[in-house]
Amino acid sequence: MNQSNRLKSLVLLAYACLTGTVYAQERKAPAYPLITHNPNFSIWSNTDQLNHSATTHWTGAAHSLLGLINVDGKIYRFLGQEQTSYKTVLSASDEASYPVVYRENKPEGDWTLLNYNTTGWKSGRAPIGDDEKNVKTLWKSDDIWVRRTFNLSTIADINELFLKLNHDDNVEVFLNGTKVYQKKGWTSNFQYLPIHKKALKAGQNVIAIHLANTAGGRLLDFGLVDKLKDNAGQILLAEQKNVEVNATQTVYNFAAGKVNVQLTFTSPLLLNDLSLLSRPVSYITYKVNANDGKKHAVKVFLGASSDIAVYQPSQTVSAQKYNTEKLSVLKTGTVEQPVLQKGADDMRIDWGYFYVAAPKIAGVIQFTTKGSEAANAFRKGSVSSTASKGRSLSLNTIIPFGTVGEAAVERFVELGYDEGFSIQYFHTDLRPWWNNSGKATIEGELTDAFNEYQSVMQKCKTFDKEVYADALRSGGAAYANLCVLAYRQSIAAHTLVKSPLGETLWLSKENNSGGFINTVDVTYPSAPLYLLYNPELMKGMLTGIFHFTESGNYPHPWAAHDLGTYPKANGQTYGEPMPVEESGNMIILCAAIAKVEGNAAYAKKHWQTLTTWVDYLAKEGLDPKTQLCTDDFAGHLARNANLSVKAIVAIACYAQMAEKLGEVETAKKYRAIAEGMVPEWIKMADAGDHYALTFDNKDTWSQKYNLVWDKVLGLHLFPQKVYDTETRYYLTKINKFGIPLDSRKSYTKNDWIVWTATFAPQREQFEALIRPLYVHALETPSRVPLNDFYDSKTGIRENFKARSVVGGFYMKILADQLKLK
Repeated sequence: MNQSNRLKSLVLLAYACLTGTVYAQERKAPAYPLITHNPNFSIWSNTDQLNHSATTHWTGAAHSLLGLINVDGKIYRFLGQEQTSYKTVLSASDEASYPVVYRENKPEGDWTLLNYNTTGWKSGRAPIGDDEKNVKTLWKSDDIWVRRTFNLSTIADINELFLKLNHDDNVEVFLNGTKVYQKKGWTSNFQYLPIHKKALKAGQNVIAIHLANTAGGRLLDFGLVDKLKDNAGQILLAEQKNVEVNATQTVYNFAAGKVNVQLTFTSPLLLNDLSLLSRPVSYITYKVNANDGKKHAVKVFLGASSDIAVYQPSQTVSAQKYNTEKLSVLKTGTVEQPVLQKGADDMRIDWGYFYVAAPKIAGVIQFTTKGSEAANAFRKGSVSSTASKGRSLSLNTIIPFGTVGEAAVERFVELGYDEGFSIQYFHTDLRPWWNNSGKATIEGELTDAFNEYQSVMQKCKTFDKEVYADALRSGGAAYANLCVLAYRQSIAAHTLVKSPLGETLWLSKENNSGGFINTVDVTYPSAPLYLLYNPELMKGMLTGIFHFTESGNYPHPWAAHDLGTYPKANGQTYGEPMPVEESGNMIILCAAIAKVEGNAAYAKKHWQTLTTWVDYLAKEGLDPKTQLCTDDFAGHLARNANLSVKAIVAIACYAQMAEKLGEVETAKKYRAIAEGMVPEWIKMADAGDHYALTFDNKDTWSQKYNLVWDKVLGLHLFPQKVYDTETRYYLTKINKFGIPLDSRKSYTKNDWIVWTATFAPQREQFEALIRPLYVHALETPSRVPLNDFYDSKTGIRENFKARSVVGGFYMKILADQLKLK
């Protein structure tokens, strides 16, 4: 097939997918954003039908929101799922530590049998793992074999037997010699896994487990539970009609028998309004009307789990109800309140307090119960609080709608989170932006959210239309939908605070790829979104890295990789530097700020540091020695042609900023260095119909996504032939879900594909490169918040989810807008 016909086929495929002729389902996203504020306060639905799964934190841990509606006495569920009730058969350590025997070298014979002789095995207590603060038995080897014996008087009363298991990494589980479970991989919390109770017997039993560590941490904790019969009575499923994802809102429409329910989740993340952006309050709006021309008695129930305020569900929480002048409020948080005491990737906040607030004028009723009792309480009409302390409580709100006819009736509730302190910045604890003074209150924020409800909703709707229109104009429908999906996700991977000097700090968490804070090569791909809508936030992504160097805490002649592990920004914790990568990133982004703002004032504040870094690039950047780049998952490379592009572009960026600052001779000097490198680069990288991955192997290729800044910033370094040649070659490498990152494997990065597509010479080429990314969002088997690293043939996630880097999808809009300056 010739190139023209290939492009036409891709156009037809994309049109089919966008008009629904290929996809019968109503899928709009791999996961749907509901409540999105920062890495701690982030709730998603991972199924296309909102009432087909429990809602979760971005890490996958249960952060349950349960929505029910009573229509003339019939109850329908439209949001989440009821909490399953379990009775302990054999406790895991969230209830009580328990004894085990274990060994760290492979046992002889059938070690899974009940009567196996364990002489010589070690004795210990669970949980078992390598986190010294949180385990009872320390394990640091590659493998461990564990046995736990126990007695049961009877098994006849067990309804459904489940294995309760938390493990890191690969696990094999045997019950009385029978293998009942096996998995490669790890979990972040307890999983409940059905097993047949016939494997048990009255009297003595044994669970035997082999666990293998493959990377990262180690953990084993397990027990047995009985799934109790559902006593919630007849709760029907509302029929989901459709779902629409916008930049700041996700909107669902349901039919619950004889009434329609429109459910809107709004996180008002407007980047040009830092007061609103930092307010930790989201809205859930309910709009109800009859669909049969008659009138119906309606009330709505929201149950929000206290697990939203814990790291692990085993943590004890307290809950209370109180009133302000305008609001009825429920509040919950851990009893322990370990403020900023831990930092990790797979972590949820366990300090501060979670709030559910509703206008008193609406006549709401609020109460707290155990999570397992919430749905049944609504079914029975119970409104009394039955729990104020414990685990996995439910914060319940009943919203009466009275008698509803054809005219829609609207009500809303607010979900908020007060972290108290958000970030530790070089050993100083920082409050969230909205309470930097320490004098604001969450009740004040909730009240402001109530008073401004109508205006905020209008601002969000207007902004959502603008975002979509800008993206549609720049890149077409598939591109516009990708930008919309990326918006809240990218923002919610950051936290906004002020430094002790009053500087803006917009600090990312490197979600699901290490948990680092303010990682420079995460900032770099995220940048276009913030350059477009608020360059002050872009500065807030760089300022901490400059401070790290300029304070003398990072003495190297290149930029640091990160500032620590979220939420502790006390200095780099990643184990290896990326000298060319991070120095190039910082210089390029400073130049981008100067381009957007029309002046280099921000760069001038850090000119000495930028000069140190650019001199390193001038010396080492053209033909980089063996070192990591942002694609560190692919391993070390020497003579990386794309990394070389970054250095060349960064040197020219420094010259461009020097010119803005009136330093004419400096600008000429570094411009000459960059221009002199370009023909050398072409000579070393030229592989005929493309340019190589590494200078020493012409049989390789790679996406040269770093070239995009040459176009976006108007540097005019590389001849058009380079862009024409590379783009033509990329179009021959398109797989179902995108072009691979390079010739080594079939995996890809969708943020880099957008950058690569942005420098394509023709709009048709751009759209051909972009469409597979939208197909991936619609078809990937990996149901997680947008994954940026996946196999381009299968669409299966290699790693990463919920990362801020999808802000890079906005590169094409940024490029188009800067052309107008």
